[in-house]
Amino acid sequence: MLIVDDHPSFRSSARRLLEDAGYDIVGEAHDGASGVSAARKLRPAIVLLDVYLPDLDGFEIARRLASDDDPPAVVLISSHHRDDFAALVEHSGALGFLPKAELSGPALAALLE
Repeated sequence: MLIVDDHPSFRSSARRLLEDAGYDIVGEAHDGASGVSAARKLRPAIVLLDVYLPDLDGFEIARRLASDDDPPAVVLISSHHRDDFAALVEHSGALGFLPKAELSGPALAALLE
């Protein structure tokens, strides 16, 4: 899994939480451009992707990654509520959306099923 988020404290917390749940974290990125680059270099099965990044929004990144050969499963995350993004998530190519406050191993597993 690749974690793409501009807040180091969130990346660190998400890494610990997801590693404790059995996920293998292969990398982290702090903005959209480095996230796309890392996803294409590391080829993770899953990309946990913040909606709001300083250079590109998560929806655009999800669309770019969805067009790759053998794209990763992209799960968008935000501190905002899922209802704020329903239509955007649907058209982004992302697998789904999780509010950051609800991120957990079981919640992620439920989206990946």
